[in-house]
Amino acid sequence: MQAEKVVNHIVNWLKDYATNAGMHGFVIGISGGIDSAVTSALCAKTGLRTLCIEMPIHQHKNQVTRAQQHISWLKTHYANVSNLEVNLSSVFENFKQVVPEVEASETLELSLANTRARLRMSTLYYFAGLHSYLVAGTGNKVEDFGVGFYTKYGDGGVDLSPIADLMKTEVYEIAKFLGVIQEIIEALPTDGLYGDSRSDEDQIGASYPELEWAMKAAEEGKSAEDFDGRKREVFTIYQRRHRANSHKMNPIPICNIPISLKK
Repeated sequence: MQAEKVVNHIVNWLKDYATNAGMHGFVIGISGGIDSAVTSALCAKTGLRTLCIEMPIHQHKNQVTRAQQHISWLKTHYANVSNLEVNLSSVFENFKQVVPEVEASETLELSLANTRARLRMSTLYYFAGLHSYLVAGTGNKVEDFGVGFYTKYGDGGVDLSPIADLMKTEVYEIAKFLGVIQEIIEALPTDGLYGDSRSDEDQIGASYPELEWAMKAAEEGKSAEDFDGRKREVFTIYQRRHRANSHKMNPIPICNIPISLKK
């Protein structure tokens, strides 16, 4: 990949979009992960105001540390970068107190994880509205269009997606070119929605290189029967998640009323 040309292309796209929309800059949630690090650096390179927001909710300490290190690195290199921390732990706990109590289960755990992401989305749009900024999404191609590994109306609720046409491995290439700190490049990818150290691979059951392979194989019309062993297992994981999460990737269904019924 021609990393420098890709970076310049994205930066110009971001700047043109914001200018044409009459917006003054970008707001990004900083998690301490590779995707938000790359996205925030690309936004910063536009020269437009770039607001980085940490939104911990009982966050694992190493995620918080990496986020702070990245923001410090950004502010050292780009004068247009500012940052805020909005600790949403008490908001999250209050939400749990006001909804009906239910028995502990995996379903409850997932619902609460998605609630964390949606609280963060609301926070980003609060600041975007205050400053006339665009909410920059941090999803990559295999997450957004392959396995749908994001929260609908959470981290999927954004104004524009600068890295959504890059595979996860390509995001790492861009990170190295941009000079993103090594701690973030070496960290295991995690969505950080459970307050522990579980990785994306722990949740999905396959690594990002494996999922990228499966995504390409599916686009070529392959089926699980074309593979054996681990490849068949990974391909099946990919297919299952792609089908289950297609509602996130497709437009919202609209019930079209026949004209004859409107007369």
